[in-house]
Order: sequence, then C-alpha cells, then structure tokens
Amino acid sequence: MISKNQIKETIDKYYNNPEKIKIGTIASHSGLDVCDGAAEENFKTVAFCKKGRDLTYSKYFKSQRDSQGNLIRGIVDEAVVYDNFNEILRPENQQKILEDSVLMVPNRSFTSYCSIDAIESDFKVPILGSRNMLRSEERSESQSYYWILEKAGLPFPEKIDNPEDIDALVMVKLPHAVKKLERGFFTAASYEEYLEKSNRLIQQGVITKEALSGARIERYIIGPVFNFDMFYSPIEEEMSPIEILGIDWRFETSLDGHTRLPAPQQMKLQGAQITPEYTVCGHNSATLRESLLENVFEMAEKFVEASKKHYDPGIIGPFCLQTCVDKDLNFYIYDVAPRVGGGTNVHMSVGHPYGNATWRKPMSTGRRIAYEVRRAIEADKLDKIVT
Repeated sequence: MISKNQIKETIDKYYNNPEKIKIGTIASHSGLDVCDGAAEENFKTVAFCKKGRDLTYSKYFKSQRDSQGNLIRGIVDEAVVYDNFNEILRPENQQKILEDSVLMVPNRSFTSYCSIDAIESDFKVPILGSRNMLRSEERSESQSYYWILEKAGLPFPEKIDNPEDIDALVMVKLPHAVKKLERGFFTAASYEEYLEKSNRLIQQGVITKEALSGARIERYIIGPVFNFDMFYSPIEEEMSPIEILGIDWRFETSLDGHTRLPAPQQMKLQGAQITPEYTVCGHNSATLRESLLENVFEMAEKFVEASKKHYDPGIIGPFCLQTCVDKDLNFYIYDVAPRVGGGTNVHMSVGHPYGNATWRKPMSTGRRIAYEVRRAIEADKLDKIVT
C-alpha cells in the first residue's frame, strides 16, 4: 500500500499552487458527474479516456472558457486518451498527472480496468477516498464487503453454500463472460432449475464453468431496490459527518424488457430470450418514505464505524449501500460501493434531493466530492480526505 507519508509529501507539493489543483477520473461509469461537480466548484477537470470511447468527453462535453477562464460550456477541460485505461498506471503517465496536481476520484471502471494490486502499491497519485477499501468490492476476496457487513452487524441476503440446498428463489451472482463490468446473474428456485439455467447460459457464452464454481448464491429478496448514495466527511466538526445525498435505482437489460411484456408473451419466449440478463444501461432517481430514513442512517453509521475499525482510516467521501426492502420494510444490503456509486449521473447538475436539502444548493455526489476538496484546502486538511 502506498504510504500515508508518500501521499502527504505529494499533497504538500500541491499546496505550493493550490489554485492549480485539478480533479480527475476515469472517463466511464460516473465520470460525467465527477467532472460536472468539479466544474460547479470551479476546479479544472481531467478525464482519462480509452481510445474509441473518448468522444463523449473529448468532444461533446468538452469545456469552453472565456478569456478570463470562466466556464461557459461543457465540463471536461482535458481529455487524456490512452489506448487502454490501464495505461494510466505507467510511470511516465503518473508523473504527468502529478505535475498537473490532479486528485483522482476512483470509480468502478478504475478498479475494473486497472489492477487493484497496482492501484494499492504503485499508483502514486492521491486518491480522493479510501484506497485500501477498493479491494473489498471484489466478492472473491476473503475480506469482501460481505465480511465488513458481517463485522458491522448489517443485514444482507442469506448465502446458500451448496446449490443442491436451493429450496426457494435465489440469485446466483457471478461475472459476465464477455462484458467486463457486467453480471452473469440468474435466478433459480430449485437445484434442477439452477442446473438448467446455468447450462443454458454457459452454452450461450454468458457465463463460464469456472466463474460458476465461485458464484455466490443468495436468497432472493422480493422488493424494490434502493441504492443509497452516502457521504462521510472526516473533516466535519460541527454537524453530522454522515450524509445521505440521494437514492437511485437501475434500468437493466434484458430484465426490464421481460417485465414490460404481458405474462402470455413471457411464456412464449424461446432460446436466448428466456433467461433475462442484468446489464445496467441507465439509472433513475427515487426518494424514500421518511419513517425509513433513520434506518438508512443507522446502517451507514454502522458501516462507517466498522470501516474505521478494520480499514484504517475507514471510508472517506462517497459510498453507496445498495439495498432491497422486503414486505416487512426490512433492508438487506446486497452490494456496497466504497467509492462514488454507479448511478450518480442521474443527479448531476440538478443535485440530489437530500443533498440539496442539506446544503441549500444543488448538491450532486460529484459536487459534494469537489466541495469537500474545497473545504479541505481552505482548512489545510487535504491530507485527511486522500489516501
């Protein structure tokens, strides 16, 4: 792991010209929200792009500034285009990033396309957030987010160790064989259905036998999905350091296509159409019944405390608790993002409902990150929010 002292030395160099500090992120996932939020707080932005996937950032959302440097259009000041995202790890590219005084906002694409080992030990750029918690997102890790949820005493769907023990509807979680960031998830209500669906998906090239052998099987929670976009500020001294900014939920193909069909048409699906896939293609916004909000804060408090105990210094900045709510209004956390969530673009520019109410101005996750940077710079506490 990159040492605290090494990051502190870098931050001290950034302080020589604090007005030149930039905010950067991988140009994918929630990159637009990060750049939009940084622009709202008057930071220059850098999007690290992959060739062939860069036009959104290098052309369509490219920034335009007037002669005084004021932003009049767009949000991306500089689009750095690599052949592959992981080229950001090359020493010469890191050196350029450091010379530009960039603070890196990690997202899921960063940890998916770049080696986590390298991010932890070789990536010298200060990361806004908890570098040592990024690995917990990998379900294959012994100390995955399930481990910390258990340590925190937080609810999550019951795990089924042996597929032969399936006696009710379950979700089988494993990666997609082709789509790197997506899932090869499927449901089953019996061992026979598990075998039937898994064999079909293997034949279709959606999943692999190797991935299936390491899949996690969980009891299915029947209820709506709420992804809580939270924020923890280690530099807040007067008010609550834990905030809820907003809530999002996902559009998933081909699942959403299935649910839009009348039952008679669903029954007539054939071949590859039968089993839906869970590929996220968009997000929408939601709010929560007010009497349930304290439950969310309680879960967040427990998560933050457990993170401090087991992942010093603990969670920093944005994190996302992805939940299902059952018929008795019980929450179950089925996924945790120890960084900016995947659905925050839905709130960029206009902000989150709860974040806006807290800060009395449009406050998206991207802007909340940049606002924390601004507050940390002014309080000389930038080293408290980076790792």
